Amino acid sequence: MTDLSDRPAIKKAGRWSRRQLLQLGIAGAGVAGGAIALQNLTRKPTSAARIPPIPADALTVSNINPMQIARDFDYGTVTRENGRTVREFRLEANTSIVQLNSAVTFNTWNVNNRVPGPTLRATEGDRIRVIFYNKAGDSHSLHFHGVHTSEMDGVKPVKHGSVFIYEFDANPYGVHLYHCHIEPVTRHIGKGLYGMFIIDPPKPRPPADEILLIMGGYDVNDDKKNELYAFNGLPNYYMNNPIPIYRNQLIRLYVLNLIEYEAAVTFHLHANFFDVYRTGMTLTPSERTDVITMGVAERHILEFTYGYPGKFMFHPHQDAIAEAGCMGVFEVIT
Repeated sequence: MTDLSDRPAIKKAGRWSRRQLLQLGIAGAGVAGGAIALQNLTRKPTSAARIPPIPADALTVSNINPMQIARDFDYGTVTRENGRTVREFRLEANTSIVQLNSAVTFNTWNVNNRVPGPTLRATEGDRIRVIFYNKAGDSHSLHFHGVHTSEMDGVKPVKHGSVFIYEFDANPYGVHLYHCHIEPVTRHIGKGLYGMFIIDPPKPRPPADEILLIMGGYDVNDDKKNELYAFNGLPNYYMNNPIPIYRNQLIRLYVLNLIEYEAAVTFHLHANFFDVYRTGMTLTPSERTDVITMGVAERHILEFTYGYPGKFMFHPHQDAIAEAGCMGVFEVIT
């Protein structure tokens, strides 16, 4: 797959030489670091929302820091081409060992050496360009939920050591996702090859403290059943490291269920209710509740405000799943 000239998105580029790939930063090991640096230059301001700083004692485990992931949005490298906004993202498929708890390690297949992968973010109508470099050994791909051509659907394998460029329009606005689509898909997702993809509406939503939570499961003994569960990669992380939020601040929670091997799970918020924007594809809430049921790959925007300080739990209401790692706490501060 060294010759990419037959791909519709890059016909005009012809054959991509090693020098061109090096110029793009995808022929070496610096992709993740380069992407982070570019992200810092292109991140949008959060307007009037009050957002607490990341606690100084927030732990990073096996290159995963769920406290940072919770508010980390990658807006890509932004350019203008033919009068249009183009957002370029550089993603790598990798393998790495993650310490899930004191007794269990897990060999992940992941994106940019973290589980979940980067949360990509754009505005409806932007042109999206994802340079995907597979360094994970097996064949992998990236399938984006949304509207695009069949050539960009991410069902064709990208072999180890190869590069493929996905290019499409950001459409429609909402909360979407991406994941590997190579069979067995359940295993590839369960190993960690997934992330969130947010497309904002042309008119921005009101200012809020925006937080993402992705629910995932770990089949640690290959019996096609999950033994551990997690929000944003690490079991029980947010029980030991509560997410700080300000009292009376609107919270906009992007929630995605990617727990394979379970038909559905719920999400429950303690001592409060939230407005539900299903799939994030509406600007008007459809309901107000404190628990919502989500099938695999379902995702929603949940908005709420806490009026009392203190610590408040969130978790699936299947207690066995919560007690096996998918449980956390919001710490409301003044």
